[in-house]
Amino acid sequence: MIKNYFKIAWRNLNRRKGHALINIGGLAVGIAVCLLIFIMVQFELSFDNYHEKKDRIYRILTEMHHATVPEPITHSGVPYPLPSTLKTAIPQIEQSTVVFSVNGSQFQILDAGGKTVKKFKEENGVLFTEPSLFDIFDFKWLAGNPNSLKDPYSVVLTKETADRYFGSWKKAMGKRLMANNSETFTVTGILDSIPKNTDFQFKVVLSYGTGFTAEFLASEDWDSINGNYNCYVLLPPNVSEQEVNAQLDFLSKEKRDSGNADTQILQPLQAVHFDTESGNFSRKSISHGLINVLWIVAGFILLIACVNFINLSTAQTVNRSKEIGVRKVLGSNKTHLKTQFLIETFLIVLLSIALAMAIVLSSLTYVGDMFGLLLSPDMVNMTQMFLFLTIVAILVTLLAGFYPSMVLARYSAVDALKGKVAKIGSGSISLRRSLVVFQFVVAQALIIGTLILVNQMDYFMNQPLGFEKESIVNIALPSDSTALTKMDYLRNEILSINGVLNASYSSNTPLDHNRTHWSNFTFDQSTEDTEFYSVIKRTDYNFIDTYKLTLVAGRGLKPVENTTEFLVNETLLKKLGIMNSEEALNKEIDLWEGAITGPIVGVVKDFQSHSFKDEIAPVLMMPTEDTYSQIGLKLTSTETSTTLPRIEKVWNRLFPDYVFEYSFLDAKIAGYYEQEKRLSQLYTLAAGIAIFLSCLGLLGLASFMIMQRVKEAGIRKVLGATKSNIIYVFSIEFILLIGIAFCIAAPLAWYFMNLWLEAYTYRIDITWAVFVIGGLGTMCIALCTVGYQALKVARQNPVKSLRTE
Repeated sequence: MIKNYFKIAWRNLNRRKGHALINIGGLAVGIAVCLLIFIMVQFELSFDNYHEKKDRIYRILTEMHHATVPEPITHSGVPYPLPSTLKTAIPQIEQSTVVFSVNGSQFQILDAGGKTVKKFKEENGVLFTEPSLFDIFDFKWLAGNPNSLKDPYSVVLTKETADRYFGSWKKAMGKRLMANNSETFTVTGILDSIPKNTDFQFKVVLSYGTGFTAEFLASEDWDSINGNYNCYVLLPPNVSEQEVNAQLDFLSKEKRDSGNADTQILQPLQAVHFDTESGNFSRKSISHGLINVLWIVAGFILLIACVNFINLSTAQTVNRSKEIGVRKVLGSNKTHLKTQFLIETFLIVLLSIALAMAIVLSSLTYVGDMFGLLLSPDMVNMTQMFLFLTIVAILVTLLAGFYPSMVLARYSAVDALKGKVAKIGSGSISLRRSLVVFQFVVAQALIIGTLILVNQMDYFMNQPLGFEKESIVNIALPSDSTALTKMDYLRNEILSINGVLNASYSSNTPLDHNRTHWSNFTFDQSTEDTEFYSVIKRTDYNFIDTYKLTLVAGRGLKPVENTTEFLVNETLLKKLGIMNSEEALNKEIDLWEGAITGPIVGVVKDFQSHSFKDEIAPVLMMPTEDTYSQIGLKLTSTETSTTLPRIEKVWNRLFPDYVFEYSFLDAKIAGYYEQEKRLSQLYTLAAGIAIFLSCLGLLGLASFMIMQRVKEAGIRKVLGATKSNIIYVFSIEFILLIGIAFCIAAPLAWYFMNLWLEAYTYRIDITWAVFVIGGLGTMCIALCTVGYQALKVARQNPVKSLRTE
């Protein structure tokens, strides 16, 4: 019996190939989108889940409490003395470890005689840590063991890094390399390839306490934090997160200054990858909100594909009326007919799934690149994928096949054989209209949402930042003491190159998420530290001119060595309660209990020190030559391609052991909106697929419905109707349905996109233009789809149309 059902189902598909292709194609695209999103979400949710002790691993965050900010701000950095203090202050903690990440590190591979044979630049993936990191987390060792990191000047490389440095990881053990032209390290261990689904995408692991990190071990500064200085702990099975949080709060109160309200709290490892505020080591995070959006998009796309199937299947019932009548006369009951149609649906779903899998496997790497994910076919969990596809097959078969099977089965044998099914199908016509409205509600809401997203991204990229970002090139500086002696000479040599307009040394750029140092301070001989933290930027005297900051009071920094003076921004003064910038001049700032003191000599207009997602932060700028990590160059925009090679020649002459690498400031700033970019790409792709599927269903439905009205078109032409009259008559119903869909989609899109925009400090206003563009755009696409079918009928000879009847 079942075999017979499948045989008949296959014959029916062969008989109506066009109808079958539209159904299979629409369902395949819908299922492919669902499957791609399932793989993406599965990948994101799997981050750091493979660690055996994952449920007991926590990151310590700093919760920053400011009197002027109602909600605390969480930060991944912790005070330098915290990790070592934990071992005695909170003995319940089983293990703790420091993870200090370093950006822009230079490594020179040395031969037996100490000569440089290769040089490499690692922009990220370099960290200082302790052996306990590998007691907490599970990373596979190919050679050596974690205890080697107890020895000073030890380095552990990943397999891929060792292959790059030494040709083969098997040759790396015992070899030497020099970091930043200063300290020499010995390779004491090799790690296996780091899994793609971990935030610890490191390449080089250095022993903590070596080199400049020795200063961190001796630090007693409990009030400053560094975003790159993180701490992870492992709790015993019987110790709760709340218990340790209470002890961390007590420890913070005991150690910090009286004016500092900050405290430390635990964050479960499972939450780290989804913390877009505090970030993580890999600087790639995704919010739970975005994952929910992915699931919603997948659900709606699949629903649109199912709606196509229901619409086309119920519309085809007229053509199948005689078949149903004959079957009922021969003894088939409603159950038999429902089963037959559900099997036909199941066969279409199976073919759609096969096509969807081919689409997914061929496009997975491309989609991964689009969304910044390390996706590839070999990492797909086939068991989970087939389980997911089985659930999808059952749901789609029931969702798409149940109602059409009900419509077919309810026809009486007499009415079906006489062809009197139009009246019986009147209810399904109303349903089809409702489903068309639903399709275009989703499509238009996605299009309007995409337009709002794109406008917000344009706002981020084009809104004035308070400084100049175009044609600014940043070059990371060597950190060794020899390089410091060449800084003036380097600046003069570069400035002599045609096409270089200005140059400035600094610790970071005006807008920079990396190397951000926050601290409070005492102001104007006060006995208490400020209740707020400020961003500390170390800049030279030419910083204002190079980046075109606006000075509103006082003067810039002087080019004088061993002089401490400060520039501040307007926000810092507002937080101090100073409304007149002139009043702040010559008032003293004291950093770190007298370590650095000096007067305020100038006030600059507010500029964005972080992305537009955050409020403008208070900023302190001061000259400290030994901490400059980069040089910023203002170039003429027309000569960049010829200027950079000349700069590289100067660099190679002065620093032959260092790789010359540069980055454009505008490209770096664009990278801070990666999540918004991914969301914009997702919405654009989803809107495109939604409108494609909607129009695909509209094409099939309009084609069928217009073909049923061929005689009507012939009569109208005989009575004098023009082609445009016939196109209008056949199209007006669909235009009205799309208009109704717009009236529903517009307020929904406005409401949800307005909620999304509320998360941003700086945002656009939603204007009527996006609704007009979205509505008219959808209307035009749908009109072309329906109008093409109507035009074909309108151009037919009425004699032929009437004769076929």
